[in-house]
Parts: sequence; structure tokens; C-alpha cells
Amino acid sequence: MQNITAILKKEFRSYFNSPIAYIFITFFLGISSWLFFQSFFLVNQAEMRGFFGLMPWIFLFFIPAVTMKLWAEEKKIGTIEILMTLPIRDYEVVIGKFLACLALLAVTILLTLVVPFSVMYLGNPDVGTLITGYIGLLLMGAAYIAIGLFASTLTENQIVAFIIGIAICLTLLLIGEDIVLFKTANWLFPIFSYLGLGAHYSSILRGVLDSRDIIYYLSVIAFFLYLSTLAVESRKRR
Repeated sequence: MQNITAILKKEFRSYFNSPIAYIFITFFLGISSWLFFQSFFLVNQAEMRGFFGLMPWIFLFFIPAVTMKLWAEEKKIGTIEILMTLPIRDYEVVIGKFLACLALLAVTILLTLVVPFSVMYLGNPDVGTLITGYIGLLLMGAAYIAIGLFASTLTENQIVAFIIGIAICLTLLLIGEDIVLFKTANWLFPIFSYLGLGAHYSSILRGVLDSRDIIYYLSVIAFFLYLSTLAVESRKRR
């Protein structure tokens, strides 16, 4: 646990020792707020479904942009070789990097609370739905981070890692959507329906925290962190 905490602190500090965190937070808050309030006053309803509905698509580009450097940069500048000689297990490094990125996302999500407070000032939204929406936001964001982290282990080119991260996230996001399910064979329908990141997120946005949705996201996170660990271990063996 000590090693994980040390990696977490190091990676988290590195975000704020460079412009990355400030650019990420500023652009994320600016774009998400602008897009939401553009339609909010047209709909004229005190609810945030539009805001939460935007998040999977905003995450699709912003999170891979943050995760692409986590391993790719280590490989490019050669610090991964030093990292692998330290008395730290591979899974500890993977989890530490994941938690650092998750902490950055949590800070960013916390700063978006100005949006629901503004909505509450203008009307009476369902507080329960807002809470479950933010829980869903954090779960989906964590899944995106785990996927982006895995993509970064595959290459030393950050742009390639960014594209791979987007491709995997987009595939899992769309696979459970109606546009895909309508063209899917009957025997594949329940599999695709369950695998969709967006389908489980939409379920949470209804205001009910189903254990199946939580287990799904935790499984996706664990699976991609495991793949990341395997990728790091395979490099060490080579």
C-alpha cells in the first residue's frame, strides 16, 4: 500500500507541476458548462439529464488525452527502465497511476458542482437523481481511465495511445446502444446489451443504483488494470 500511495502522490503532483491539470480542468469545465447551458434555457426545465448525457462524449476525448502519457511518456524518455528496477511490483505502479488520474478526475468533477447549484437556484431538481448521476459519472470516468491506461502501455507514441484509447472507449460505449443492438443477432443481443458502457450509465441516470451496474463498472476497471499489468510485465520479461 505504501508503494501505491507513493506512486499516486508522485503522479498527481506531476499533473499540477505542469500545465496538464490546469488545461484539462479549464477546458473540461468550459466546454461542458457551455454545451449544457446552451440547451438548458431552451428546454426551460430544472434538470441535469442533458449535462450527464454529454459526459460520455466529453470524456471520450478528454480522458484519453490525460492517460496517453502515463506509460507512453515513460517509455519514450526511458524512465520506465529505472521504474522497473525499483522494488515496486508492477500492479502497484499500475494502480498508483490509475488512482492519480482518478483523483484528478474527481477534483474536476467536484468543480462542476457549480452547475447543479445553479440549477437548484433556478428551480427544484430531483436531488436523488443528481447524486446518482454524479456516482455514475465517477464510475464511467474510472472505466475510461482504466482503458486509457491500458492503451498507454501498448505504445511509446502518445498520439497512438490517445487514438487507441478513444477507439476502445467508443466501441464499448456504442456496443450496447440501440443503433447497434437493432442489427445484432438474437444470441448476441444480451451480451452486447450488457457490455455497453453507455447502457449501464443510462441505467444509473434513471436514479436507481443497481448492483449489476456497479459490478459491471468495477469489472471493466479491474479487467483493463489487469491487462495493463500484463503489458508491463511482458515488457519487463523482454
